[in-house]
Amino acid sequence: MALVRVSTSGATILTFNGGSSSLKFGLFRVADATTEPLLTGEIETEGGGAVRLHAATAAGRWHVDHSLGQAAPETWTGHVVALLDRTELPAPIAVGHRLVHGGPDLLAPTRITDAVLDQLERVRSFAPVHIPAALATIRAARRHFPHCPQIACFDTAFHATMPAVASTLPLPKTLRDQGLRRYGFHGLSCESIVRQLGKDVPERLIIAHLGNGASVTAVRAGRSVDTSMGLTPTGGLIMGRRTGDLDPGILLHLLRDGGYTVGTLATLVDRESGMLGISGVDSDLRRLNAAASAQPAAALAIAMFGHSLAKMLAAMTCSLGGVDMIVFTGGIGEHDAGVRATAADALAWMGVALDPARNVAGVTTISGAASRVALRVLAAQEDAQIALHSAAVLDAAQSASVGG
Repeated sequence: MALVRVSTSGATILTFNGGSSSLKFGLFRVADATTEPLLTGEIETEGGGAVRLHAATAAGRWHVDHSLGQAAPETWTGHVVALLDRTELPAPIAVGHRLVHGGPDLLAPTRITDAVLDQLERVRSFAPVHIPAALATIRAARRHFPHCPQIACFDTAFHATMPAVASTLPLPKTLRDQGLRRYGFHGLSCESIVRQLGKDVPERLIIAHLGNGASVTAVRAGRSVDTSMGLTPTGGLIMGRRTGDLDPGILLHLLRDGGYTVGTLATLVDRESGMLGISGVDSDLRRLNAAASAQPAAALAIAMFGHSLAKMLAAMTCSLGGVDMIVFTGGIGEHDAGVRATAADALAWMGVALDPARNVAGVTTISGAASRVALRVLAAQEDAQIALHSAAVLDAAQSASVGG
């Protein structure tokens, strides 16, 4: 008897999106290449090491917002499952995961098997802040949902279209053959921006994903052609706790003469530097803004972040031979009018003009009437993108089984 294909249209997909200090989650109904959020939420760290969970169903008909105390990251998935159990929402048929890095061999969304987990273990050092946490989330999800396919969706996939001039690192071929190249990150966010723009995607687009981790990507006709991050998510812009681009001679100096080991150096560049290291106050731009008037180091951190962003936007304009639109996204990009104004003011020489009132209001289009470059603010929809990719992987698997 021929197999009858059961379409995943209308499928319920649970997504996990782990950042460097948070775990976003969502339950989506996917139908006809569109997503309907049934529940979205986040577990994030607060001051003093406390952890908070907040979530809401569509239209806010049900919500929760409470402290989890000092809950360890390895318990966060269990808190999400317990939350879902208290709702009357449908159970997921699959679980999709954001993976920051999959190394040279894992780029396209794929079903997670033991072999895939082994591959991810081998590339932990490519994203040591993110991959171990993602692996812990995957293993916990497999325990809680043993009958659900688990799907890995990679941030690096969107940047696989970069030309060699942008993706190749200036290293000997023997090292490049080991997978050392510029991969780029925040790809799921970039994909979601391109999807939201739809037919309005311009020929030359720059996406500034600004959060605790931050990157800038040059997109030509919907495809990544250059980006600020490299082999790991540590490079590029100054970030909350990460250095961004740094003279490699500094690292050699610290190893040779500063008493640093590989381990303490990793902690320095990924957890103790960036705006936290500059300010000595915090990595969170909201707290730095509050402290800036009284603490010059906090003001300097904000100014350096804005300067780093403006330089990178100009660099990506060079990669594109001009720019038609800049989209700000991510937690800072979507909510910090000051950062957007700083970037726009620095780029006034190339015809960028901000509408101050629209910028403060945070509406979708914030460029002024005289601006030669459209300026937009769009929400990063990484979780919805994960749900779409996961449903597509299930559909492909079903098509293959029918064809077989």
